[in-house]
Amino acid sequence: MIPTTSAPNEGATVNVVPRVLVDATAVPADRGALGRYVDGLIAALHRADADLAVACQRSDEERYAALAPKARVVAGPPAIVHRPARLAWEQTGLPFVAKQVGADVIHAPYYSTPLRPGVPVVVTVHDVTYFVEPEVHNPVKATYIKSATRTAVRRAARLIVPSKATRDEMVRLLRADPTRIDVAYHGVDHAIFHPPGEEERRRVSDRLGLHGHPYIAFLGALEPRKNVPNLIRGWVRAVDGLKDAPALVLASSGGWDDEVDAALADVPHQLRVLRPGYLRWSSLRGFFGGALVVALPSRGEGFGLPVLEAMSCGAAVLTTHRSSLPEVGGDAVAYTEPDAESIGAALSTLIADDARRGALAEAAAARAAEFTWTASAEAHLASYQRAAEQ
Repeated sequence: MIPTTSAPNEGATVNVVPRVLVDATAVPADRGALGRYVDGLIAALHRADADLAVACQRSDEERYAALAPKARVVAGPPAIVHRPARLAWEQTGLPFVAKQVGADVIHAPYYSTPLRPGVPVVVTVHDVTYFVEPEVHNPVKATYIKSATRTAVRRAARLIVPSKATRDEMVRLLRADPTRIDVAYHGVDHAIFHPPGEEERRRVSDRLGLHGHPYIAFLGALEPRKNVPNLIRGWVRAVDGLKDAPALVLASSGGWDDEVDAALADVPHQLRVLRPGYLRWSSLRGFFGGALVVALPSRGEGFGLPVLEAMSCGAAVLTTHRSSLPEVGGDAVAYTEPDAESIGAALSTLIADDARRGALAEAAAARAAEFTWTASAEAHLASYQRAAEQ
């Protein structure tokens, strides 16, 4: 609980937390990084006894009622499953729900915000790579995110970012007021993401059709920012000619990087690439923990949740020095530049060094334990309090 000033005409100090309406209507069905952020945060806010209300899609009503039993959960109209309808509802329906539940603050966890909310709004800005490298994003999505971010910088009572790197870039690129930006690192659900047992690793390997064969793991959208074509080319450099060459497993629910297929077309026929599509949460622990290396050589992230989740599963992780990733990985991961040659050299070194991979895996699990949704919720609650007091 966050202490506030005494109520008028009362001698005793009382603890008052603003009632917060979290807008979860943008959470996708596949529970990608946004879903894991919102779900983890809401559950942690509930455990912290936050005065909480949640707006969501109808398909998520029972989920949030279970995650936060004391919260007021309000489902929006069915049409908001479609993005244009959701954005329109955000402008009129969300302020109405805020009034209905008596919210003191609205938390918009995905860039955009109602223009006339009626109460202070806290907006999460996940990253600013849309401004740094717009060419690696879908042009339509980039235009929307950039416009929403600029609006949030102008109008939001507080801005929450998941890393110091994102805060610094917002100040540099958008001239955002640093005194209105709060850093709240993401957490990781340690009940789900922890080092798996041998049986769990074997089960995932069998489902992938690998049956114990070593593999390099990737998880994420196939979009240019994730740097998958260079990962493919680097992996080929690292394993071509090895007697028992590790396979490359690209787990992804989709994407739009046209270069991926071109890179795959150049893979020598004796090497094996698997594309299992979307992996359920129940498989991720065994997938990460069973990999020889988890390779996530992104060109930039606002935080890097898959890096943290892989670390929490005791994986040897290879990522880049870009943006927030060193804040997450620290000394517990291996780093590479994002070009194919560098990725290949780094992978080759890790594949050949069992001791190095073991040391990284141990260090990664220990560092990941420091990132909790409880700590993230505390930082969010402090931001809500600041917004309510403005």
